Amino acid sequence: MKSRGYLSQCTNFDKLSEICSKKSISGYIGFDCTAKSLHVGSLLQIMILKLMQKYGHRPIVLMGGGTTLIGDPSGKDVTRKMLSQKEIKKNIKSIKKVFSKILDNSNKKTKPLYIDNANWLTKLNYIKFLRDIGSQFTINKMLTFDSVKLRLEREQSLSYMEFNYMILQAFDFYQLFKSKNCILQIGGSDQWGNIVNGVDLIRRILQKESYGLTSPLITLASGAKMGKTEKGAIWLNENLFSSYDYWQFWRNTDDRDVKKFLNFFTQLDTNYIDKICDSEKNINKLKIILANEATKILHGNKAAEKAEQTARETFEGDGFGKYLPEIKISQNKINHGMSLLNFLSENRIVSSKSEARRIIINKGIKINDILVSNENKIIEIDDFKGKILKISYGKKKHYLLKLI
Repeated sequence: MKSRGYLSQCTNFDKLSEICSKKSISGYIGFDCTAKSLHVGSLLQIMILKLMQKYGHRPIVLMGGGTTLIGDPSGKDVTRKMLSQKEIKKNIKSIKKVFSKILDNSNKKTKPLYIDNANWLTKLNYIKFLRDIGSQFTINKMLTFDSVKLRLEREQSLSYMEFNYMILQAFDFYQLFKSKNCILQIGGSDQWGNIVNGVDLIRRILQKESYGLTSPLITLASGAKMGKTEKGAIWLNENLFSSYDYWQFWRNTDDRDVKKFLNFFTQLDTNYIDKICDSEKNINKLKIILANEATKILHGNKAAEKAEQTARETFEGDGFGKYLPEIKISQNKINHGMSLLNFLSENRIVSSKSEARRIIINKGIKINDILVSNENKIIEIDDFKGKILKISYGKKKHYLLKLI
């Protein structure tokens, strides 16, 4: 973890390192279930679970079916939208698909355990919980944690419901320690306070030692937040974000982030990464390696190869990469006349008709590699080559429009 840059803080690095070198352990990371998919901002945590497996340890994926009913206030300015248990269960089912792709399920000893904290949190007896668990926490200490302190300093409301979140997360660790002999909790560095609470709770009630460690929050060289673009989140589920677009996301990495991301998001040996980054003077070749390796992990070898081939055909060949994202449209709709502005906004290539108009005026849209100068352009049958038309937005976004 240290050599790849995965490690930020640890409650007892030397002791945990000693234990891990002697025997197989179980460690867990908790995941929010507020959406149908995790986005690339959660990928570092999944890579850490994958690394655990590589060295013979068992990862526990804790699905926050219970805590999502409340919402983690860490890093949030406002209370999250409340979801029903039915919605959360659907999200969990969808999110699990990503873990089954990335984590190894073949080895019985290291096969991941999937556990939903709703199993215990939704069955709590409130009075008993306050006596047994609540009595272990002081308001004085809880007010010092960033998730609470920052909201109060900004005079932003923090509900009593959210205030309880850190106690519930500590209780999760306590439950997993007791039932699964899970001695380690891992999270992003913004979770440090919550993790330490769990370690303290186990020590106070059970007089046993457990461990917590965090990974660094990813900061991009550009200053932008990891996993967000002008088009929205980089989702890990393929039905929400295609393997080609995923490949392109990594291919478009800022030059300054390439080496860091090769360590974070690929399984290439760290010494090999040092070697190629020192010897390869063409940064674009390193970006292609990053895109291929990262896409392989999530979508498989074939998807990575297809994405690279499509990019090569699109940018270096005749411009019609056959695996470009497709948008199907009925010939009848074209016959009745479809404005380019409507098409761009309706298919979310851009956010609105006014934005589409601005981009066309600024020479940002091409049809079949020919610049569109008329903002009132109507897409016609004659624009299609056979039954295919290519629309390009800028230099990096290309779509195939197919008649059906």
